[in-house]
Amino acid sequence: MRYGLNLLLWTTHVDDSHSELLGRIKEWGYDGVEVPIFDTDPARYESLARRLDDLGLARSAVAACGPDANIISNDPDVRAAGVAHLRSAIDACGVLGADLLCGPLHSALGVFTGGGPTDDEWKHGREGLAAAARHAEAAGVTLAIEPLNRFECYFLNSAADAVRLCREVDHPRLKMMYDTFHAHIEEKRVAAALTGCSDQLVHVHLSENDRSTPGEGQVDWPTTFATLKGIGYDGWLVIEAFGLALPALAAATKIWRPMFPSEEHVARAGLEFVKRSW
Repeated sequence: MRYGLNLLLWTTHVDDSHSELLGRIKEWGYDGVEVPIFDTDPARYESLARRLDDLGLARSAVAACGPDANIISNDPDVRAAGVAHLRSAIDACGVLGADLLCGPLHSALGVFTGGGPTDDEWKHGREGLAAAARHAEAAGVTLAIEPLNRFECYFLNSAADAVRLCREVDHPRLKMMYDTFHAHIEEKRVAAALTGCSDQLVHVHLSENDRSTPGEGQVDWPTTFATLKGIGYDGWLVIEAFGLALPALAAATKIWRPMFPSEEHVARAGLEFVKRSW
């Protein structure tokens, strides 16, 4: 088991200015960090990789796709741009030293059609993720696709959606992740959702129902942890929270008021809760 912290709590672009913060995260007891890869230029991550190595911090990475790089688009050029974007993010992981790239890699974040996914969109998603998985295999990276709640995407909303897509692609480098925030909205039964995807589950985000400190809200943590133990999960447990530090991200995640006393409170109290609960 590895305990991680998603750095989107502070920034969308981790660089040398965050060196002191990374040191504190190590002191707080984390095994690693989750690095946002929104800029896919591999050169951005060379010095960061060295700093993380010096601190002894492991790392995963998170990425997303915009409307111009949407692998389920009906426009073949947009689909090609989406696959190219995923390949670039995978290459950046190679430089960073992250062997797992997670997030809503399956479709454009916040883009809606007014309906659910079509057969063509499902086919496009399957083909695009298969191409990305082949590239990930060569790079030694595993992709973990993330189902999001219905207010953020329409393509994959539940663990059942994600596990179906993974099984259809059937590639060892394409797996799925589970996020407690999205599951709190979409899943009827936590235990059933986790048990049903256990053969494809490689990554977990721990996020409270209001995106604040794990353990200070309404998520069914006892069932979540008990079921993860029951299915033999032994991957990352990454705390993910969003606040007001980044106006653009706050707008995207619909955070309009303070959800926690401070980012440090989320990191330290959240980790204490998770370790105690596990």
